[in-house]
Amino acid sequence: MMNNDWKDRLNVVYSTNPNFKYETSQKEDKVTLPPQQQKLRVSLDRKNRGGKTVTLVTGFIGNDDDLKALGKLLKSSCGVGGTVKDDEIIIQGDFKQRVLDLLKAKGYSQTKPVG
Repeated sequence: MMNNDWKDRLNVVYSTNPNFKYETSQKEDKVTLPPQQQKLRVSLDRKNRGGKTVTLVTGFIGNDDDLKALGKLLKSSCGVGGTVKDDEIIIQGDFKQRVLDLLKAKGYSQTKPVG
């Protein structure tokens, strides 16, 4: 049975070349660095958040699944909500010192506070 991948080819209308083979671009998986090599930065932010304070963790190098797992660990350890987007972890509230301690306990030895 032929694979119907028409959704991947929405921008290709028709080709007169009989040997034409449509190639889809494959996303490159980022390699996640070990915790000792990660240079994470922890900071507090209030910009564009309606005056609410959030704790930002930036500088993670790796794939999205590992970043989401780290974000889930930090959120559950702090007992608050948050999100992971645009390669940064956003924790609701002022948990800068607690996040620093948790990251260092997990082996992220190059983690530094910003600001």
